[in-house]
Amino acid sequence: MDDISKDRGPPPALAPVENAPPLKTRLMIVPLVVATALFMENLDSTVIATSLPAIAADLREDPIQLKLALTSYLLSLAIFIPASGWMADRFGARRVFRSAIAVFTLGSILCGLSSSLPGFVAARIVQGMGGAMMTPVGRLVILRSTPRADLVRSLAWLTIPALVGPVIGPPLGGFITTYFHWRWIFWINVPIGALGLLLATLYIPDVREPKTPPLDVSGFVLSGLALSCLIFGFSVVGRGVVSAQADAALIGAGAIALLAYLRHARIAAHPILDLRLLRHPTFRASVGGGFFFRVGIGATPFLLPLLFQTAFGLSPFQSGGLTFVSTVGAMAMKATAAPILRRFGFRTVLIFNGLVATAFFLCSIFFTRQTPHLVIMAVLLTGGFFRSLQFTALNAVAYAEIEPGEMSRATSLAAVAQQLSLSVGVTLAAAALELTRRSRGEALAMTTADFAPAFLVVGAVSLISILFFWRLKPDAGAEISGRNR
Repeated sequence: MDDISKDRGPPPALAPVENAPPLKTRLMIVPLVVATALFMENLDSTVIATSLPAIAADLREDPIQLKLALTSYLLSLAIFIPASGWMADRFGARRVFRSAIAVFTLGSILCGLSSSLPGFVAARIVQGMGGAMMTPVGRLVILRSTPRADLVRSLAWLTIPALVGPVIGPPLGGFITTYFHWRWIFWINVPIGALGLLLATLYIPDVREPKTPPLDVSGFVLSGLALSCLIFGFSVVGRGVVSAQADAALIGAGAIALLAYLRHARIAAHPILDLRLLRHPTFRASVGGGFFFRVGIGATPFLLPLLFQTAFGLSPFQSGGLTFVSTVGAMAMKATAAPILRRFGFRTVLIFNGLVATAFFLCSIFFTRQTPHLVIMAVLLTGGFFRSLQFTALNAVAYAEIEPGEMSRATSLAAVAQQLSLSVGVTLAAAALELTRRSRGEALAMTTADFAPAFLVVGAVSLISILFFWRLKPDAGAEISGRNR
């Protein structure tokens, strides 16, 4: 057994943690605090979609126009995520994480009090500013306060909010809107946010870098312009929010700004999104392979509810009851991820589990109106386990070779890649659905047959990720997985 496995304190290379609780307590509570905040964010970003018609009616607005509330949130995320790592280094992770919870909660209150479309959109932008800091800074706190040997177990908690939120968001939004009022969607965040602030104050360590370079202002502007145009453009394709010409112009402008940023990043001393981190094979595999895996599998919360409700004729509540079982699979993964990775290693798990997760995703092609719900639930339950295991492995292996001083930049770049991949995934799935429906020469409701090509397209994209994982060394990330003990 090597020295790493005997380590029961933070890695010596990390900055000292001030006023931190005992390590055993921190290893249990810190991931839970971060996961709770991320759950609030992930749930809120999906629950609103179901309630848009009711919100539009209450504000006396066209539901199409109200989709600006969704896209404005994405824009805010795209602009501020790149700066999250720098802010954590400059002002301390605990302060920034608490501020993110406070800003998100304030945005929720403003949403609940909104009486006009401009006010509602502005409130969503405020929410996005808080949400942009939660995920990367929360992950940074765990990375800097957890021994490498316990990293997989801690990061497993962060996978669950990303999987649970999109699944229970739509039925929960429908339930609240139907039996209470849409404003409660946002007001329930107030007690959760208050509890998060208290727990973060008590248990989140104030980790930071002793020396922080100046903010890359030029990179911040270019990355914000590129990401906001690309994510907004991909998110509204074919949804009637803007014209097709305006959407094409947005994506084109985003691509140009992205090329300008790539040129800037090569010469900047401290780029806000440091692409030089991709020199690490494990980080490159996580970001690159993870991008393609999420493009495919990340479309699940979009495709399945649409299939169940539009093709099978189920209610939103019935649809949510079916898809919710994937959450149970995700929860089961939390206890098994560490021993699985310790037994087989990252490379083997990422390759074979990626194939299995994609196979279960493609099983949805065979769902019909006559398929017993128990069969559907069994497939989604098992698929949720393997999908969650893949996300946990991707999140952990990314930081196997990252130096302590690179952690903040790595979390920012990884968060940007994840956000962009999810937008591309939904856009790709929606485009495949639309093309299939138009090929029938009909403009009516979608049928079950329309979904098979969409599942095949995004599933094929997901399989591209295997090429990145195949290039990993057999012992990649052994220190984190515990395979070298």
